Amino acid sequence: MKIDHVTLLVSSLDRSMPYYEHLLPLIGFSKKKDHVWTDGSGFYFQFLQAKPDTYPYERYGAGMNHLGFGASSPDQVHSIRTAMQTAGFEVPDVQNLGGAIALFMKDPDGIRFEITYYPPGMAVVD
Repeated sequence: MKIDHVTLLVSSLDRSMPYYEHLLPLIGFSKKKDHVWTDGSGFYFQFLQAKPDTYPYERYGAGMNHLGFGASSPDQVHSIRTAMQTAGFEVPDVQNLGGAIALFMKDPDGIRFEITYYPPGMAVVD
């Protein structure tokens, strides 16, 4: 089996979708229909409106911590940062993690995304 989709509940589709409409094409996804994006290989992101009066994302609470994507080069990490910043989103500096180059971003609800280039031979997760 493989993961075929991730559904993210957002506090406001109107506020969050501009963020994802800029980020997802940069990491290889295309829009299938409103609020559904695919990588073309059977994996999908689906975005739904969260119910009112629910708790927002909490980074160190139980549940998902972040979504990580592997970049093909350090230049790709830097170009994603530049494109998101140019689009008007707050984007932190790229970090060097002992050889890996990483960008840690968060969407309007605080959901974290990691874009990392791992040099050949470096483990993704230890």
